[in-house]
Amino acid sequence: MDRTQAVEIKKHMRKAANAIDRASQIISALDADDREMLAAPLEKIVLALHFELLRAVYLRYPDLRPPAAGRSVINTKRRWKDIVLPESVSEADLDSMIFSALSSRWQKTAMVISQTLKQCETLALPVDAEVVGVRIRALAEADRLEGDGDLRKWRFSEVRLNAEERREV
Repeated sequence: MDRTQAVEIKKHMRKAANAIDRASQIISALDADDREMLAAPLEKIVLALHFELLRAVYLRYPDLRPPAAGRSVINTKRRWKDIVLPESVSEADLDSMIFSALSSRWQKTAMVISQTLKQCETLALPVDAEVVGVRIRALAEADRLEGDGDLRKWRFSEVRLNAEERREV
């Protein structure tokens, strides 16, 4: 492939990745059986797209790789004790929405935050991404969910149901 073809391939693969992200958000709102049925094949597609197809393009044309500067971005340094929830939202409500976005498989923290925010939006709850991110971190610190990586870096960390929750699903 020449550079022009590589640019075109990257453009279409990025569009596909965005479409897959939107599909993933819809899948996360499905009941547990449907979510489990669709999550595994979708995960295979995501892995192939990012770690095989795009990686092959970036190996040949490293300058097409997105800038790595975002890798060090910390999305929040706040702690749960610093958060004041709106009166219309309880901690239990927020936890319930977060847990409904989680599965037994590792998911990017940013994806879980996005799925939770969509639920908040649907219910007209005034909650922002930082509040959800801080709550996820608090839940991980309390061993109510499992986290991998620095949960302050939403795009570069992952979360899933803890072992006890996975048994119940």
